[in-house]
Amino acid sequence: MIPDLTITLIQPDLAWQDKKSNLLKFEDFFEKIDRKTDLIVLPEMFNTGFVVESQSLAENMEGPTVEWMSKQSAKLYSVLTGSLVIYENGNYYNRLIWMQPDGKYQTYDKRHLFHPGNEHEMFAQGSEKLIVDLLGWKICPLVCYDLRFPVWSKNTWKEGTYEYDILLYMANWPAARSYAFRQLLIARAIENQSYVVASNRVGIDGKATNHQGDSTIIDFKGKHIIEMEANKEGSETVNLNYNQLSTFRESFTVGMDWDVFKIGVGF
Repeated sequence: MIPDLTITLIQPDLAWQDKKSNLLKFEDFFEKIDRKTDLIVLPEMFNTGFVVESQSLAENMEGPTVEWMSKQSAKLYSVLTGSLVIYENGNYYNRLIWMQPDGKYQTYDKRHLFHPGNEHEMFAQGSEKLIVDLLGWKICPLVCYDLRFPVWSKNTWKEGTYEYDILLYMANWPAARSYAFRQLLIARAIENQSYVVASNRVGIDGKATNHQGDSTIIDFKGKHIIEMEANKEGSETVNLNYNQLSTFRESFTVGMDWDVFKIGVGF
């Protein structure tokens, strides 16, 4: 039997390019979590805000932010996930880190780089999806702009088995496009018959871009389990039930009619 999964969303106002302030802020958030949680979700580029001119802010996988994630994960005995700028083998990546309490981690490099913001000029594109297992739950973590590309986010079904149970997004999504953010998250939940979890920041960044948050958890029918208050820092902790998901999938198995396709490395 797969147990309930407890997830904590953090919705912060990030200090622009100030790693120390941001990490201390998250530690304050962690201290206020009032019950054991299995997974803590941070926004995209949680230690700096969304930066493109990032040479001076990049770290390697042995850098201070990854080390901080390892220490915090172990202290909280929770998986901790968020993305940051990583430099590796001559390339910069907007890399999601999935940090476990035992210090082991997995990574996902953002696939869809935001051309209107020139993200593609600095970062190398990821090519592999990541599916992680947490207490029997299969989770697909993605980053921000990936949300707009349903083929990349698509769940699969084969002989009664789904590729994932939770689709997770971490974001630096601007308030100007908040309506699209909210509607696309609902669509991803319905079309993939999965829970959708999304953590986004609030506040105005160093380029005068406003973010209103809209962090949320949505069930497999597209209904909100929680919606965090817009334009306000905060955190929410929620239990997700696997049996409810499984029962719904068994009663309405559209997965057997999903298209089957493969995705190439390039566009």
